[in-house]
Amino acid sequence: MIYEVTTYDLKPRVLPRVEELFAIAYPARKKHSELLGSFRTEFGPLNQIVQIWKFADLAERERVVQAVIEEGAWPPPIAEHLVRMRTEIMRPTPISPELKPGKLGPYYELRTYVYPLGSLSQILKIWGRTMAARDALGSPVAAIWVNEIGALNTLTHLWPYPSLEERERIRKEIRVSGLWPPYKRAAAEGWGDYEILSQANKLMLPASFSPLQ
Repeated sequence: MIYEVTTYDLKPRVLPRVEELFAIAYPARKKHSELLGSFRTEFGPLNQIVQIWKFADLAERERVVQAVIEEGAWPPPIAEHLVRMRTEIMRPTPISPELKPGKLGPYYELRTYVYPLGSLSQILKIWGRTMAARDALGSPVAAIWVNEIGALNTLTHLWPYPSLEERERIRKEIRVSGLWPPYKRAAAEGWGDYEILSQANKLMLPASFSPLQ
């Protein structure tokens, strides 16, 4: 299973119109492959739409891309509103739950961490030993992916929250407990240490047609 994460950077003041155009085009597009989520950014990089599509493999993705281009079903006519767009192909890690449509949010935090080359295997082992304690604090992780195509040596993880207040509560509990972030737990338990080169996050809300709400 692979996930395509496409980010659309838009001009200011056009996001509602672009979201409307996506909603109009989506019924024809969804016949070809499964959309998991379409989100607009609220905090972090502004004027972005982030979409997550699910495919069995790269061959299925290529077949779908060709089909929707031939039909003219996708993308909708948004070129005049677009600054840039980029696509990344993700694979779920062994510790990731399967991302499925449902009401998990409405707030979704997408975090991307960049690590030194060759360190992801050890990092995933440490994360695997800490995830149960983190999930028990509430609002468990929805997905943990590694990039196959796009920015490499990264972990991308998606966290749903029912409200901003609940997100703040959980993050306070995390800091007090010492169970998260994983590197702190690893240091306390003597599991080793690892380096983080950079971190980025964005908080997003789903579009009305998004299967993830």
